[in-house]
Amino acid sequence: MIFNYYMPTRFLFGPGALDRLHKQKLPGKKALVVVSSGKSMKDGGYLDRLTEQLEKAGAAWTLFDKILPNPIVEHVNEGGDLASREGCDFIVGLGGGSTIDSAKAIAVKAANTSHDFWDFVQGSTGGRQKPENDPLPVVAVTTTAGTGTEADPWAVITKNATKEKLGYGYDKTFPALSIVDPELMTTVPPSLTAYQGFDALFHSTECYISKLANPISDVLCLDAIGNIGKYLERAVKDGGDMEAREKVALANTEAGFTQSISGCISEHAMEHALSAYSPKLPHGAGLIAISLAYYGTLIAKGALPSKFVAMAKVLGDEGASAPEDFLAALKRLQEACGVDAIRLSEYGIKEGDIPGLVKNAYDNMGDMFGLDPEEITPEDTRRIFEKSFA
Repeated sequence: MIFNYYMPTRFLFGPGALDRLHKQKLPGKKALVVVSSGKSMKDGGYLDRLTEQLEKAGAAWTLFDKILPNPIVEHVNEGGDLASREGCDFIVGLGGGSTIDSAKAIAVKAANTSHDFWDFVQGSTGGRQKPENDPLPVVAVTTTAGTGTEADPWAVITKNATKEKLGYGYDKTFPALSIVDPELMTTVPPSLTAYQGFDALFHSTECYISKLANPISDVLCLDAIGNIGKYLERAVKDGGDMEAREKVALANTEAGFTQSISGCISEHAMEHALSAYSPKLPHGAGLIAISLAYYGTLIAKGALPSKFVAMAKVLGDEGASAPEDFLAALKRLQEACGVDAIRLSEYGIKEGDIPGLVKNAYDNMGDMFGLDPEEITPEDTRRIFEKSFA
């Protein structure tokens, strides 16, 4: 019953929420607008809608449009330097988790231009330094339902040179304002809708069984798991189903809250190793690929049987009575969403890479293994990867 809770972010949630941005008190007069290197924000009209809102609010803006699906430190440094040169006093992240994570990291770099962003990263080869200046304020406008980054302080950035994919964040990197508008999510393709929805699901399942779990996170986790179990298939099959989009978006934001008061466990450490090695592997797809082997390992070790039964029930098996029922419910949802056949070998990962992937997971995000409800050993991790390979 011991936990901390801090949530300084103001939220606008619901269809049409973006259109209310100009009525908010913005945290500055000139924004660096951060978007991905793809075309979806421009072709879908979302960038124009955002910049119109900024201009109606009297704010100027500069565009930075280089963010990759697995964002890299070089682009964080470049974006931060651009924000400083252009005199931007706040950052707007428009897009999915990679874009908003990048916006948070760019906000740190922009306020500390004499440093490389990696100087502040706390793990592995990170410099473990404390920023001299507070980051610029961030406005998060999410167009996907997966990472929950609009509701937490974390930014996950990759350093390709060393194959490190690490999270960074502290109280000052929470967004000042977050907009969750399900209307912006209707054009996400079915496969990405599924990958992102399962990312939100696994944030919730991990936080529910983490050693950091508490009564508040438990309530949020179970509601998020239930919403995904009931509505993700609908969102995948009909992107314009607004009720489904709303409920999955809510689950995503709930999962973001839980990451601030509980914490993800080693499933995410393993996937970060995978997508650091193979940047073309979508984060959610990597999680799906290892999920059955991962949760099967925990169940075999006797981890929290009552919690696995509770998750199975809200995931759709109301008559669940055994932890293994969670695995069956999870598999059914993956089949319903058309993502049950993902294998690591599809993304250029070879069996010979597995020892290095195990080492990467422990070296770079080893703290997450300490939050597991039962010990996951390096040998367990190797077997999980092997079962997920082909």
